[in-house]
Order: sequence, then structure tokens, then C-alpha cells
Amino acid sequence: MHKLDENALTRMLSSYRDPTTTKKDVMNALRIYHGLQHRVEEYVFNDGSTKMLLNLHGTIPVKYKGNTYNIPICIWLMDTHPKNAPICYVKPTPEMRIKVSAYVDFNGKIYLPYLHDWNPKNADLLDLIQIMSVTFGEVPPVYSKGPETTYQPPSYMPPTPATSTSYNPPYPTQQFTPYPVPGPGYNSYGQPAPGAAGPGYGMPYGMPPYPPAPGSISGQTPSVGTGTITEEHIRASLISAVEDKLKRRVQEKVNQCQAEVQTLRRTQQELNEGQVKIKEIMSRLERDEKELTKSITVLKDKEKELERALESLDNVESIDVDEAVTTTAPLYKQLLNAYAEEAAIEDATYFMGEALRSGVIDLEVFLKQIRQLSRKQFMLRALMQKCRQKAGFSA
Repeated sequence: MHKLDENALTRMLSSYRDPTTTKKDVMNALRIYHGLQHRVEEYVFNDGSTKMLLNLHGTIPVKYKGNTYNIPICIWLMDTHPKNAPICYVKPTPEMRIKVSAYVDFNGKIYLPYLHDWNPKNADLLDLIQIMSVTFGEVPPVYSKGPETTYQPPSYMPPTPATSTSYNPPYPTQQFTPYPVPGPGYNSYGQPAPGAAGPGYGMPYGMPPYPPAPGSISGQTPSVGTGTITEEHIRASLISAVEDKLKRRVQEKVNQCQAEVQTLRRTQQELNEGQVKIKEIMSRLERDEKELTKSITVLKDKEKELERALESLDNVESIDVDEAVTTTAPLYKQLLNAYAEEAAIEDATYFMGEALRSGVIDLEVFLKQIRQLSRKQFMLRALMQKCRQKAGFSA
């Protein structure tokens, strides 16, 4: 059992968004499944982009028909883990072949409801690997070619008549077994890796070698009831064996094609959904482009207006402050003048107070001027009130 280097694992997860949770998840899985190891490698996505990601590679134990076998897998953790589900593959050795099913496609990618419905709040690697082990125990993801076998007639078979052609029955010489078999280590691309892999890699946990494929024979002889085997018996046996083999092959092809069709349908559905999203994005972009074009046109018009205004200001030699603001009626002009004069009295009253505090004027002069200014201010406010009433303004 390899020893977990927590410091090295922490360094590997330095680019991850939630390294603490990811490290805890990985260590819990490695403590239970000793056939797995971790490393950081470059992962190539479907769009051609690459990213350095942590993966768990090695084998997991799977029980199939009473025996325990090691299945080679590779689990890639996204840098957003555990927010996004891992990407999982079956990595067969050169002696193995991928068995396409509803859970594994022809590229070895694993599809499980647990991955599809991944919930970052309660999903983790340990549960994922346990579900893989149970699922592969029902539907093995790999198989291997069994040994060649040749039919040998029993020694007590009577000789063939001289008039007949010597007949050596072409019994099936090759069978496929649904059982996974042990093999050497592998790298991330499913090729043999130099040296031995993790402990116990590719070997059953204390179990005997893999059983032969169903229907294969090795050195066995057919049972004989009367002690005499004729060519008709051999011919019927061969026809039956060929029919069984063809049925199995056809069924395997049908299952494989059905699984591939399901995978293609899932891909088609994802592509259709992506097409709808792309159309929506294109529509939004077109609307935004039209709005931006209108805004640019308005800004250009305003810019031209400002340029014309600046040109007109440059041509004006001087501006009469009293004539800068004009009114449309004498009543409005009277109201404007009264307002300006009343505001000037407010300023004068303020500065008179400042002069008194500074000692510039004495109290008697201050009071005299304030009385005059207040009297005039009162008259101006009364005039403004009357003008507002005549003009129909609100009080």
C-alpha cells in the first residue's frame, strides 16, 4: 500500500478552486481503494483545449459471479471539484477489449446516473467508486480473448470407411469470455506502462485464474451413449455449435449497436440543446448590435451639435451678462429681476454681519443698513409673490 503524501497532494491541488474539499475527498478514496494512485496530467477536452488536472488511476475490485476481479479505471477531477462531476474512463490493457453497454461507450467513457445527477453537497469519490464496483459487477465493462481450443476425437472412435474423405471437424477455435482478465500496468492512454503498477494490479484478490469462456472446450470429449459416433452426429454437433456461436456473436453485436445508438442519441440531444442555446445567444447579440448601432448614431449626432455650438461660441466676441438670459414676457422679466435683486440683498446681509463681527463697522451703522435692506427685501418678496400669482405659478 502506497503512503499518502499530503504535502505533495496539496501542491498538486494549488490551482483548484476548493483544494481543501478536493484533498479530503481524494484521501478518503485512496485510503479505501489501495489499487488507485494519484497524479497530475494534461487533459485534452473535446474542443481541443488542455488543462492540467488531477486524476486517480489504477484498479478497483469488482465481484462477478462469485470471483473478485480488478477493473482498470481513470477518474479525472475538474479544477472546480466538487462543484462539477468528474470525468471517468475504463482504461483496458492491450489484452482487454471494451464491452460497450449503457454504462460504457466505445471510447471507454463511463456514464452513470450518479454522475449525471451529481450533487456537490452530498456526492463524493468514495460513493462514486462504490457505485462503479456494483454496476460493473452486473455489467462487466471489459472482456478478453480466451485461449484457442481444438476439438480432439476420442481414441475409441471407429475409423472412417475408406470410401469417405478423412474429416477433421473444424470445431470453434476461439471464444470470447465476458470476464475481465489481469494484465500489466497501463498509462493514461490505455497502453502498458513500464514497471509494475499499483499493488495487486490486474490480479484477483486471492482468487484462482479467470474461468474459461462459456461454451469453450479444452481437451474434453463428447459423451457417447452407445460408443459409436457417426458423421451425422459430428455434423449435427458442429451445426449446433456454430449456431450457438453465431447467436452469441449476433446478440453481442446487437447489444453493442444498441448501446452505441443510445450514446449517439445522448450526443444528439446535447448537440440540439447546444444549438438552441447558440441561437438564443446569436439573437441577443444581434439585438445588442442594433442597439449599439443606434447609440453610436445618436452619439455622432450629438457630437456634431457640440462641434457646431463650440464654433458658434468661438465666433462670439463678448457676452452681455444682462442680456444672456431673456424672457418671453415683461411679467417674467420683472419676476426675474426681483428674484436677482432679492438674492443680492441676502448676500449683502451676510457680508454686513461678517463686517460687524470683524469690527469693520459699528453696531449703529449695521442696524441702519440692515433696516434699509430688510425693508427693500420685503418689498421685493411681495412683488415676486404678486408676479407669480399673475403668471399662474404655484405659490
